Order: sequence, then C-alpha cells, then structure tokens
Amino acid sequence: MTASLTEASTALHRQWDRLRAWVVEVVDDAVGDAPSVLEGWTVTELVAHVGRAMDALAACSPVPAGTVPLTLGEYLGTYADRAADIAQTTRQLAEQVADDPIAWIDDRAAAAFAALDAYSADGDLVVQARRGPVRLSAMTVSRVIELVVHADDLYASVRRVPGAGAGPDPVDPLALDLVASELLAVVVARGGWDLEVTDARTWVRLAAGRTPYDVDVLAGAVAARFTGDSVPDLGRMLPVL
Repeated sequence: MTASLTEASTALHRQWDRLRAWVVEVVDDAVGDAPSVLEGWTVTELVAHVGRAMDALAACSPVPAGTVPLTLGEYLGTYADRAADIAQTTRQLAEQVADDPIAWIDDRAAAAFAALDAYSADGDLVVQARRGPVRLSAMTVSRVIELVVHADDLYASVRRVPGAGAGPDPVDPLALDLVASELLAVVVARGGWDLEVTDARTWVRLAAGRTPYDVDVLAGAVAARFTGDSVPDLGRMLPVL
C-alpha cells in the first residue's frame, strides 16, 4: 500500500463530503427508483450501500498486539465470495431506511469518522474488520475505494435516467487518484511489474470490473514506467474487486 493513514483519511473526508452533497442534490424519488448500472440494484439501494460501506469502518475494533493483518489486496480479495450476501443485505437495508435514507447514511458516516479519529490517535494500529484483521490505513483506503467506485456508479446511473439532471461529477479527483494508485499497487505486488497510471478513471473502472477488459483500453489507462518495457496482459488479474 502506498498511502499513509493521514492521506487516506483526507481522501475519505473529501470523497464523502462531495458524494453526500451530490446525493442530496440529485437523488430524488424518481431517480431513486430507477435501476442503477449495477444489475439488480436501484439507485436508492446503491445509496444505502454507500452508507453500509461507511458503517464497516464504524464497526471496526482494535485487536490484540501481534495480530497479523491482511494486506489491502487480501482484504479486497474477500469481496467476491460475499457478493450475493452483500446485495441481499443492501436491499433489506434500503427498505429499512426508506423513510429517511440521508439521515441514516449521515449517522453511519459520523460514526465512521468518529472511530477513525479515535483509533488514529494511537497510530496505524490493526483493527478487526468484518472480513478479518487489517491495518487502519488499509481499512480507510478500502472505504475510499468503495466511495469512489460507487460515486462513479451513481453518476453513470443517473445520467442514463431520461430527463434527470446528473449534477456535477461526484467523484473527488484527489480520492480518485489515490484509489487508482492503490489498485495498481495491488496488481503490481502480485505480478512484479513497474507500471504507472495514465488515466485514473479508466483504470479504476477496469480494476473494479465496470469496464470490460480489453488490452487496448488497458494500454490507455496504465503504462510501463520505463520506455523499453510493455504493458503486460492483466486479463487474468482483473477485476481486482
């Protein structure tokens, strides 16, 4: 992982503030009932999932000294096995908070940032997350990843609703760059290449499985750091999420 706890925390605050303001401005009842770009999810359900993503940070707790944490890549690798459970839980949650979803996501965000402030006072300690022990910095980065990816999902979802105004881009540029760098670092750690991001948005969409894998698209998103090298075929490694 490349980001420090301070950098991750700053990115999380920036992305949350931007996305929250966008949701309030753009997601009305008509837009909320529309299907999102994630198959089987409405826009409202995706908003609820954003709140649950923040709740995962609030739910963390310190673990005994000596606990070996998962790396960020290992933690992200646990997502796939629980995809169906996540979708079901999100739909149930959206129904439970339907009367005032903004109040609920605000509450979960406040709890998440309170936990982050409290734990970061002791440094980058290891915490117990829902999917295993992980360093606080890695857990925070994972929340930035969730917010950036789903902010992009929400923006794309609303833009395809007839007559709806999608508003300003809800993805924070600083947070996007951090997420792109961290997702590339996961891939590089697994394969040992020396790569750099050239198009953060396209790379994040590839790494998150939002854009179908294509070697030409990949070549426009990342590049070899040294001119004598080429971009490897990452088809077997993507998506990361």
